[in-house]
Amino acid sequence: MSGTLYLVPAPLDYGCTSMSPLAQSMPEGTLKVASNLQHWVCENAKSTRAYLKRVGENHPLCVPLQSMQLQELPREVHKKGDHLGDFDARHLLKPAMDGFDVGLVSEAGMPAVADPGSSVVRAAHDLGLRVVPLVGPVSLLLALAASGLNGQNFAFVGYVPSGPDERAKRLRELESLALKTGQTQLFIETPYRNTAMLQTLLQTLQHNTRLATASGLTLDSAQCHSDTTKHWKSKAWALDNATPTVFAIGR
Repeated sequence: MSGTLYLVPAPLDYGCTSMSPLAQSMPEGTLKVASNLQHWVCENAKSTRAYLKRVGENHPLCVPLQSMQLQELPREVHKKGDHLGDFDARHLLKPAMDGFDVGLVSEAGMPAVADPGSSVVRAAHDLGLRVVPLVGPVSLLLALAASGLNGQNFAFVGYVPSGPDERAKRLRELESLALKTGQTQLFIETPYRNTAMLQTLLQTLQHNTRLATASGLTLDSAQCHSDTTKHWKSKAWALDNATPTVFAIGR
């Protein structure tokens, strides 16, 4: 019999200065499944081992950490994304074809959602393997729920351009779409650009457009803010340039 591909969420504290106990954000059932997997497809082997070490502190691992079989997605997949369909990941699932269950994991949150991994899921379906997503934190949905914006019609648009002029142009496009259709626009940014992103938003958005941010989700230091651009300027909220943040705009 073929194995199963499990989509294993990771905690959202990757890259943060503080970490919370896994049991605070990860369901018991997910941790139990993860502890019983010895074959993994991941973004980075080092950070995956660190995550599995934390899992092992809650549930004994099925094999010693050094015996885990970890395969990394190619670097180019990280850079351009693997959702376009031009990367064949079937070779990464050979253990599953040999009868072993395989875990797919990203650096934080749900693999294949705002992270690499869709090519592995697509390959599993093409090979006729069972695919099981496990329960865990997804920053985009947590941020949307905390925003007060339209949760019935929304879009995640990934990253916006890093150049100031291109960034402002793209944000105006997203704002126009949000105000015209009522569709909430969600996007993310590399943490060290948080301050620049917020400054551009406050300079670009109309006064009555609602802006929401969610930082450090699931951590004790988590912050969620939502208000009109006009009131954002008067409250002078700031963002930590080291904490992953989800941005949302709408009406």
